Amino acid sequence: MPAPRLTEPVPLGRSGVVVTRLGLGTAPLAGLYSAVTEDQAQAALEAAWATGVRYFDTAPHYGAGSAERRLGAFLASRPRAEFTVSTKVGRLLVPGDAPPGDDGFHGERGFVRVRDYSADGVYRSLADSLERSGLDSFDVVLVHDPDDHWEDAVTGAYPALERLRAEGAVRAIGVGMNQTAMLTRFVAETDVDCVLVAGRYSLLDRGAADELLPLCAKRRVGVLVGGVFNSGILADPADHATYDYAPAPDAVRRRALALAERCAAHGVALPAAALRFPLRHPAVTGVVVGARNAREVTDNAAHAAAGIPEALWAELDALEERAQ
Repeated sequence: MPAPRLTEPVPLGRSGVVVTRLGLGTAPLAGLYSAVTEDQAQAALEAAWATGVRYFDTAPHYGAGSAERRLGAFLASRPRAEFTVSTKVGRLLVPGDAPPGDDGFHGERGFVRVRDYSADGVYRSLADSLERSGLDSFDVVLVHDPDDHWEDAVTGAYPALERLRAEGAVRAIGVGMNQTAMLTRFVAETDVDCVLVAGRYSLLDRGAADELLPLCAKRRVGVLVGGVFNSGILADPADHATYDYAPAPDAVRRRALALAERCAAHGVALPAAALRFPLRHPAVTGVVVGARNAREVTDNAAHAAAGIPEALWAELDALEERAQ
């Protein structure tokens, strides 16, 4: 099938916000799993801009604020009308002594994360994010991982974001999670503009296609897909591969190796098929892919632009059907 244009601006649901089909996730730039220097982070952002990426996703959680700070420093010299940024609410950063590698991040020290899905928490979180980033506004704001906080999120965070949208302070609101059930509930019961679903619409996990994606299409809710490599195994299914932020089970690794074998038979890299897979679904607006250096950014851009034969998609679909 023809590769979508990497820099193609596409509408995010019915919100009026536009994003590029490939967005850059900034969690790795904030030291996810291992430290990333300022120079490495800025080089990665430069590479993303050079490839045409104009949508950037960040959050206070990433590196305890360092992702927002690094992204803001990079964007300070770019015309504001030329890029789209999303951040998240639900975790406040308060002074405290967090150990190195806290929550998987090797970023800013002197802050701890506190869950807060209240309206006041939303306002405080956004004010802090604006100060850290130096931006004058965020285009999209997402409620971040409210898995065990449905009531607080739907009665506190969501109404606060709805008010900010009505006032024009933010242009689009939504929810970002690693699961589909609660995202589906948000789409059904609220007026969110978009969702960011991580790891649940990939070559190894197509769960979002059951209910979430059809409902988003029906309600014209934009869908951003993260975690296309399922924490790494679809980038490299080696012995040390991780899946859903943990060592990959043997059965999952065997499935990934089978996918890689079929890709190789068609002259396609497994990461290219993994990155391109979500874009096959008409409900999916774009994919958000993280990178920790310039090389990973350019590799991802090449994968995103790769042509994938229809025969390969048919074989990968058949493998998935047999795995069920």
